[in-house]
Amino acid sequence: MTPRGPAGRDGQAAPHSRRLLIALFFIGVATFAQLYSPQGLLPLIAAEQQVSADRAALMISAATLGLALGVIPWSYVGDAHGRKPAMVWAISLACLFGGLAVLMPGISAEFGFELALVLRFIEGFMLGGVPALAVAYLNEEVSPKIAVAAAGTYISGTSLGGLTGRIVAAPVGEQLGWKIGMLIVTVIAALCVLVFLRMAPAAQNFTPARARPGEALRSLTGNLGSPTLRILYLQGFLTMGGFVAMYNFLGFHLTAPPFSIPLGIASFVFLAYLAGTWSSPRAGRLAARYSRKPVLLAGNLIMMLGVGLTLIPNLGVVILGTVVLTGGFFAAHAVASGWVGAAATAGRAQSASLYNLGYYGGSSLFGYLGGTALHLAGWPGTVAMVLGLAGLATLLAAVVLPKN
Repeated sequence: MTPRGPAGRDGQAAPHSRRLLIALFFIGVATFAQLYSPQGLLPLIAAEQQVSADRAALMISAATLGLALGVIPWSYVGDAHGRKPAMVWAISLACLFGGLAVLMPGISAEFGFELALVLRFIEGFMLGGVPALAVAYLNEEVSPKIAVAAAGTYISGTSLGGLTGRIVAAPVGEQLGWKIGMLIVTVIAALCVLVFLRMAPAAQNFTPARARPGEALRSLTGNLGSPTLRILYLQGFLTMGGFVAMYNFLGFHLTAPPFSIPLGIASFVFLAYLAGTWSSPRAGRLAARYSRKPVLLAGNLIMMLGVGLTLIPNLGVVILGTVVLTGGFFAAHAVASGWVGAAATAGRAQSASLYNLGYYGGSSLFGYLGGTALHLAGWPGTVAMVLGLAGLATLLAAVVLPKN
């Protein structure tokens, strides 16, 4: 059977597909560099703004909550006006509000932090247009077989973006202040948007669709009726929540005794994100060659192993554990994010949006609660919470997901 779309008989990506993958890689970098740029700066933000660790983490949670709430509206904008135009508007507005979020704490001494949180929420809402539409854009333009592996390439761009935001912002922020660190990341994101504009091809398989309110509701509830999709949405909610909690508070763990590492040096632990850049496309290829479920379960188990290793009070082992948990998480996420599009029973974009709603909703909730656990029980408290979340996700996936 010849694959549909621009892919050839041998399943190799045509120039159209290659341009699309490059474009999605760069817009993934732009999106997630902005989203997570405050993460390595949280100890600095907490000190300067005189707030607790969990309050400082709201700089992440506000944006991820906005993203979670933005993915479904943006999916309908993309259905009506096209995936590429909607993504361009979304990421451009996000860059604008990202810059404003950095300026607010300096403009208002009394309410600056709260205004920054509001603007981070709006920035996140705009960023929601990218994950809401990227997988749908991909699935429409390449053959189903290529799409499974290509989803991993897009996820590798998101992981590299997360790394860029963290590893650029923190060292710069330690020297010049956290606002400058975040602002430089916004500039990098804007440059990546220009690459997306240059490389993203015109859609060849897109048909505009303006859903009426009743139809829109059915496209959402239709997907929620699938047990497979419900577990995949929970997968994102639980594992992403745990993953972000680990990264939100890892800086606090490393800058405190027994390690007491300067923040700029501690931020280099975020190079562990490269494990996700490496594992995502490979997991996609393994899932295409064999089946999705065992790859997803293996990714979860590897993540749990890495989380547990961070309990050992040895810097080398903590770094190893961070690399392992990151590689495992992104392997599972690459499989799950591609699966929700393929398994959609109603709107494909809406299925991806529901996954992202759970994914970033979990990030907002548990990214904050990880700080509460840190306050109550130290680093072992945060680790215990994350292991519980990942363990529940693994159990549900093992019991419910089909063998395909």
